[in-house]
Amino acid sequence: MALLNLKLSGATTRVRGNAAEEAALTHLQAAGLTLVERNYRTPGRGGGEIDLVMRERGGTLVFVEVRARADTSHGGAAATVGAVKQRRIVLAARHYLMRHPSPPPCRFDVVAIDGNHIEWLKAAFDAQ
Repeated sequence: MALLNLKLSGATTRVRGNAAEEAALTHLQAAGLTLVERNYRTPGRGGGEIDLVMRERGGTLVFVEVRARADTSHGGAAATVGAVKQRRIVLAARHYLMRHPSPPPCRFDVVAIDGNHIEWLKAAFDAQ
């Protein structure tokens, strides 16, 4: 399945990142999830960001990290979501959930895009 070309000639990292997020969003919406928020950031320095906040039909809130690599010569996209990145995403999710008087069930997913291959990793990590 050809999804996107991450080797866009002259494209900035931001342009490639936005293309990857758009491909991930399209993939997740096709699977029945709905978009709640995009690029949620905590205030201040050193905070975290959540690429996509989605909701499943059953009500589960899904915090999605989108990672993309043009190819796998330097490791796959999923492998780039290390412990530090996970902690920042969890921090941002906790901040996001403060606005809910009764937080819904949640999970952390990763959408990894390697070249033209997209993989959705459900429950990729925990809040710990």
